[in-house]
Amino acid sequence: MKIPGVAWRTLTGYDMPAVEKIAATVHPDFPESYDVLAERQRLYHNGTYLLEIGERPAGYVLSHPWVLGTLPALNTLIGELPAGADTYYIHDLALLPVARRIGAASYITEALAKHARAHGFPTMSLVAVNGSQGFWERHEFQIADAPHLRDKLKSYEEAAVLMVRRL
Repeated sequence: MKIPGVAWRTLTGYDMPAVEKIAATVHPDFPESYDVLAERQRLYHNGTYLLEIGERPAGYVLSHPWVLGTLPALNTLIGELPAGADTYYIHDLALLPVARRIGAASYITEALAKHARAHGFPTMSLVAVNGSQGFWERHEFQIADAPHLRDKLKSYEEAAVLMVRRL
């Protein structure tokens, strides 16, 4: 990003209290425990970033390899990344209101796509919640037909949809 004082940087274990606070603020209807958030950071630190504005935490992203057509359950430890991962999964992208509409989400989404391509993933995937479907569609994600995941998607929220971007 080219905005003075605004930068994405690698997320560390020391940042997890800030991530937990941002998650509780941005996603109060999708609570995840500190342990779940910290596990995602530990399992694939190359896919976790913290957004800082004026050196203050303002957002984060957690992402990792996964298997297309399956979903990790909300607020559940996964133990390890799955063997045979064939998609790059965005677990969570959360921005405080101060960080919205400045291009930070678009910037990190494209950085993750570059990372996924470099590691040979043919797709990226995610669950769109909280009215975010339009944002993801603007970034080349499309709703995936996944009737076998209907119940799991509803465990996120009634309007949750699986979305996939071909790389």
